Amino acid sequence: MPRQSTLLEAALRRDRYIVIGVLAVITLLAWAYLAYLARDMADMEDMSTMVMSGGNIGIGYGPVQIALMFLMWAVMMVGMMVPSAAPMILAFANINRRRRQQGNPYVPTAVFLAGYLLVWVCFSAAATAAQLSLSLNFLLSPMMVSASPIFGAIVLLAAGAFQLSPLKNVCLRHCRTPMGFITNDWREGRRGALLMGLHHGGYCLGCCWALMGLLFLLGVMNLLWIAALAAFVLVEKVAPAGEWVGRAAGIGLLAWGVWMVADFLA
Repeated sequence: MPRQSTLLEAALRRDRYIVIGVLAVITLLAWAYLAYLARDMADMEDMSTMVMSGGNIGIGYGPVQIALMFLMWAVMMVGMMVPSAAPMILAFANINRRRRQQGNPYVPTAVFLAGYLLVWVCFSAAATAAQLSLSLNFLLSPMMVSASPIFGAIVLLAAGAFQLSPLKNVCLRHCRTPMGFITNDWREGRRGALLMGLHHGGYCLGCCWALMGLLFLLGVMNLLWIAALAAFVLVEKVAPAGEWVGRAAGIGLLAWGVWMVADFLA
């Protein structure tokens, strides 16, 4: 029995390293693509035209340009959200490894991850639609930055208020307790794993959607701000004082929004 326990622990460690490696590769590839897009933007000579993956997105939006915009958002969400979901993904993988070792039915971790990412793909479609609408209404510059101080203030105030809301707390609590989520929401089979991924992704979306909206103010393709938001989401979800960090950020966003309004009215 002790030898079997040792073998199981070794197998769990091996699987853990494999899952971490796969998540790291996915994240690095996403960030590499974002860096490529950011470099293209930095090399632009015509400020009214945005270069993305060899295609032009300007005032006119065709199917190819919209598809590239959606791809940009989808890859961005993968790069930002996969690291913060790693504890949940690892917990799911460990439990399934134990079940397989004991001869019980198990599901590949990729099924759970697919459900999680599907939520953010849907969000990317909504973000693409929002970007199109904002651009066509001249609220977003060709460089994908807010072109209206009032719009920017609204984004800040909305994000700050949501950071302090009860819904934010509920969603964040679920994201911060992987084992609690698994205990209460476990479902059998591939369909169950996919639904679990969707469910967990829904909590993460509920926790972070307002923060993602800040990209319209800070710059949709500003890598420094994207990295800062990704780091903040990670701290909020995994750090011991993450909940308090989130509340402090909410107060700061509200103060920033009020300052923008006051500056505009002055």
